[in-house]
Amino acid sequence: MTKAARTGRGIAVEKLTGIRDRVRLRKPQRVTLSSWSFHQLGSVLAYKARRAGVPLVEVDPRYTSQTCNGCKHRDKRNRPNQETFLCRSCGVVAHADHNAALNIAERGAEGWGAVNRPHAASLCNQ
Repeated sequence: MTKAARTGRGIAVEKLTGIRDRVRLRKPQRVTLSSWSFHQLGSVLAYKARRAGVPLVEVDPRYTSQTCNGCKHRDKRNRPNQETFLCRSCGVVAHADHNAALNIAERGAEGWGAVNRPHAASLCNQ
C-alpha cells in the first residue's frame, strides 16, 4: 500500500469470490484452502487501500494465466506446466504467475476508466 500511495498507483487483485469452486487441488491442499478466509483478506485489503487513499479494484481472473500479456493471444496450451508461460503466437516465455499478474494489472487499469487513471501496481514490481 505504501508504495502504491507514494507512486500514485492503484492496486488490482483478482476477485476472490467463488475461489473455492474455481480451484482444483489435491486432498491435502484442500484443508489449507478451506481454512483460509478469502473474505477476510478482501476486507483487509479494502480497508488498507481506503486508509491509504489507494484505488483498489477487483477484476475477473478468467484466462489471465492463458493470455499473453504481450500479444494478447489466448490458448490453453500457453501454459505447458504450472510455472511456465509460453505464448504459442509470439513466442514470449515468462513465469506464469508474472504473466497473469501483468494481465490483472492491465484489467485493473481498464477498470479505473480513462480519466485520472492510476497505473496498476503489480506485486511483481514491488
